[in-house]
Amino acid sequence: MFSLQKLFRKYTGILRGLKIVYVVNNLLHAKKLRRNRDLYKRYGLKKSVFGPIGRHDFSGSSPDIPWLDRPGAEAALVSDPHFEGLGPEMQEQVRRFVWEGYMILRGFYSEEEVETLNREVDRLLNSGATGFNYTRKKIMDSHEESPLIDAQYFRNPRLTGLLDLIMGRPVVPFQTIQFIEGSEQRAHSDSIHMTTEPLGYLIASWTALEETHEGNGPLFYYPGSHRLPYITCLDYGAGNTRWRLGANSYKKYEDYMEALITSKGLRKEYFYAKKGDVLIWHANLLHGGSPIAQKGSTRRSMVAHYFCEGVICYHEISQRPALI
Repeated sequence: MFSLQKLFRKYTGILRGLKIVYVVNNLLHAKKLRRNRDLYKRYGLKKSVFGPIGRHDFSGSSPDIPWLDRPGAEAALVSDPHFEGLGPEMQEQVRRFVWEGYMILRGFYSEEEVETLNREVDRLLNSGATGFNYTRKKIMDSHEESPLIDAQYFRNPRLTGLLDLIMGRPVVPFQTIQFIEGSEQRAHSDSIHMTTEPLGYLIASWTALEETHEGNGPLFYYPGSHRLPYITCLDYGAGNTRWRLGANSYKKYEDYMEALITSKGLRKEYFYAKKGDVLIWHANLLHGGSPIAQKGSTRRSMVAHYFCEGVICYHEISQRPALI
């Protein structure tokens, strides 16, 4: 089926700011979005499943939050029978997720598994089956063109089983992004891009497909920042109207987050990874990509995002429902 979403992966013109264009794309994917009708009713959202959607459509804060974000989360975690079976090292990492918003799985993938994935990405690029989007950094949804990536990495049962435990409900694989170079992206929370109602039911994994170091733009993050309030278009003056998205909305967001980080005195850390290491982070953890100090250096990696079952999923920055 024709997809404006795929067309927009390379398009950067004026149409990206018109909400009606996304509505047309929603109608082209009506079968996927009709599933949201029951969810809209459950959460009291009285509007079309094909129309724009944003945080402004929801009143107040929902009491339904992920179990590891609730008061007494660590005590609940320790008493969970699944936690008991993880082993001391993994238990420590899950505890870190509660307090710092991320966890590190060293050597999750073997050298052979990493090289298999790198070869598959190269095959897709060389054959023209996939390519970079308009950022010239990101290769979107390679799993759609590769059963290998989809089954062995995106839906890896060892990984998704752990994510189910962390989130307290089954996860739904949503999106993959492949990088050949570092993203050099400013600090942000994934929740501005992939949002849920109730908030917080998204989680991400980042897999190192080569070693990272100071020269190739390592990933950075701010431990504990996941406990800050979620920032939405309502907080930073996005400039959205009924018909259009605000001009330079995302840059305004990035500037807002930079000021917030400074005002809160958040501590910045870097993830220096070996091949096969996996970093898992909370929907609201602030993170980004450092500048590439050694020009021409690569930093191959794969990001995967997962929504949870039973929640409304949408994109706050572009005010559109997620196509799952």
